[in-house]
Amino acid sequence: MKKNVLKVVSYLLVAVLASLVTMATVTYLDSGDSKLDQLENLIVERFIGEADRTAMEDAAADAMVSALGDRWSYYIPASEYEAYQEQMNNAYVGIGVTIQVTEDQTGFVIQAVSPGGPAEEAGVQLGDLLVQVEDRDVRRMTTGEVRNLVRGKEGTYVHLTFLREGQSLTIPVERRELQTVVAAGRMLTGNIGLVTIENFDTRCAEETTAAIKELLEQGAEKLIFDVRGNPGGYARELVKVLDYLLPEGELFRTVDYSGKEHVDYSDASCLEMPMAVLVNGESYSAAEFFAAALREYGVAAVVGEQTCGKGYFQNTYQLSDGSAVGLSVGKYYTPKGENLAGVGITPDVSVPVDEETADAIYYGTLAPEDDPQLQAAVKVLEEER
Repeated sequence: MKKNVLKVVSYLLVAVLASLVTMATVTYLDSGDSKLDQLENLIVERFIGEADRTAMEDAAADAMVSALGDRWSYYIPASEYEAYQEQMNNAYVGIGVTIQVTEDQTGFVIQAVSPGGPAEEAGVQLGDLLVQVEDRDVRRMTTGEVRNLVRGKEGTYVHLTFLREGQSLTIPVERRELQTVVAAGRMLTGNIGLVTIENFDTRCAEETTAAIKELLEQGAEKLIFDVRGNPGGYARELVKVLDYLLPEGELFRTVDYSGKEHVDYSDASCLEMPMAVLVNGESYSAAEFFAAALREYGVAAVVGEQTCGKGYFQNTYQLSDGSAVGLSVGKYYTPKGENLAGVGITPDVSVPVDEETADAIYYGTLAPEDDPQLQAAVKVLEEER
């Protein structure tokens, strides 16, 4: 009995001491700062290891935006803001290649080489396997990490090591300012013109209307617009293109977080000819509204696959440290007042494709006659006599 009492007492003493030790390590911070500021200062001042303040702030900012549960809002670290601007401006300093990591991570295969660009001039070829940039092995890197290594100051050279037919070769390539082709046209059989629109960022309206006019001069009597894989862009560019194509009427309506409404209208001038629009699950935002507007005005059939359903628009706000946040601040509405958020567009003619075909479409390696979605659009237009 005495042993049991002593054992219980000893357990109680251990519990009390443990509580005292735990209590001794808790310090209550009395500060007017926010919780995040308190935590950051505490870590910087007292963490036993190395604390990277920038990395912590980037992680916290990204987490705050992610916590909104909105897939369209995003955080941009200061280190990536320049690349973001280049993307929106459709211009960047680089070498003019498109790469894709191999499934077995043995390197990055060259999927496309920009005609007339520095990579083509230096002798880089389709199918080359990039394994090293300068003295850095890139085989375990992400595509973004490789891109950052390749890009640099305009006029400087980067040394790239490739595997070609089992042989290793190193090619010096000059970095230059390059403009991304936003829209391009080509003639198909049956006097049908194809206009591929990569995005609705800077120069979209200018290049799209130029491509259309060139096709008309070549004898195009019908048009197919390809916005598959198009991530959207600026509303102002979208409106300019729609204004060129559509007759007088409402084009685009937005309502922001404060309830303020804005409506864009088209004038009476328009392009009167049969049209079709190609879409897929990677057609976002302005690309979806482009297809929706043409269909709602009754001038185009939509062909392809269900679009993603992005009905919010974002404003980009730059923060004091050079980082930025793209925040969803309002909703888009089609000419008929439809919001596509979470809904998207269901094609008039549904043409699903397998993953291999989808990849070939994305990288532009599929011949028009082998593209089932494009051929379905051609068939739709051929039936319009």
